[in-house]
Amino acid sequence: MRLVLSGYYGFDNVGDEAILFSIISALREQQPDIKLTVLSNQPEKTAETYQVDAVDRWKLKDVSAAIKRADGVISGGGSLLQDKTGNRSVVYYSGIMWLAKLHKKPFFVYAQGIGPVSKGFNQKIVKSTVSKSSLLTVRDHESEELLKQFGVTKEIKLVPDPVLGITRPNGSEQAKGEIKRIAVSVRDWPSDYSFKEEIAKALDQVADRGYNIRFIPMHGEHDHNASKDVLDLMRHEAEIMPHDGEIQEKIQWIEDCDLLVGMRLHALIFAAVVDTPFVALSYDPKIDSFASLCKQPVAAHVNEKWEAMELVAVMNEQLEDLRSALEKMKQYTDHAKEEARHTAKLVVDSIR
Repeated sequence: MRLVLSGYYGFDNVGDEAILFSIISALREQQPDIKLTVLSNQPEKTAETYQVDAVDRWKLKDVSAAIKRADGVISGGGSLLQDKTGNRSVVYYSGIMWLAKLHKKPFFVYAQGIGPVSKGFNQKIVKSTVSKSSLLTVRDHESEELLKQFGVTKEIKLVPDPVLGITRPNGSEQAKGEIKRIAVSVRDWPSDYSFKEEIAKALDQVADRGYNIRFIPMHGEHDHNASKDVLDLMRHEAEIMPHDGEIQEKIQWIEDCDLLVGMRLHALIFAAVVDTPFVALSYDPKIDSFASLCKQPVAAHVNEKWEAMELVAVMNEQLEDLRSALEKMKQYTDHAKEEARHTAKLVVDSIR
């Protein structure tokens, strides 16, 4: 069996690379001899990292040939079908699925987060594309409802984000509780308000109580620079972990902390993998959706006006009863961690 994997792969975004890693692991668990070809922005690096075949996602001739040789195409996971960053994502990822259809190959929408899709034309593209899929799975209720609003009548299965199925690292450099530590994941985002300044003020107040602050960049140098922006605004010292750390390293760095304050979705998901409660800072509905699933608080939305004390209050509430915060999260994650790997079985069984 050979499958082509299409997603935001090869861009050094740890969240999307974690999605790829988890999908590959789950597929190989179902069929150890499965052959995989990844459409990547850095095909040589992807091939070496995951021991797969890879082709340049921008070379249409090579992409078409890979799909023609395959038994099916997986699209996802992640937030691929959205137009918040422009029309390109909807057009590109839908185009890959239509190319599968052209070659008479089944395609599978794999644990995607749909939207936002604000333009009517893009909504029609998404509806017509996913309606042709052999399996349509989404990672949250909001995505399911959005597709129904677009007029999709095909069965939609709700599944966990595949990253929740990652096996947690063995051991820990520093057990929770030995050092009071807060993990922080920030990113750049256009806003009329100085959200980085408010984050810095809030972290300083928590640091006043003896907590060490650890920044964990999730998207290479982009997030390293955003972390440094916040650190430069702080009174206290803090550490910024290497932006090029491996997936399992970043999961481990979060596990060593009492709490995560995060903007990046997959920082929140990494926290869920290792049972670290979190406080979300939202820039996108996908953040709110995952926080809601885990029953963890969203302290603020970075494109709205808010003050440091609001974040401090929410962090304090979590820190004062971490056991309760974790129990709330595990109501979802205990089951989701098992189910996250089941999506691969649905795909393999469909082709068989």
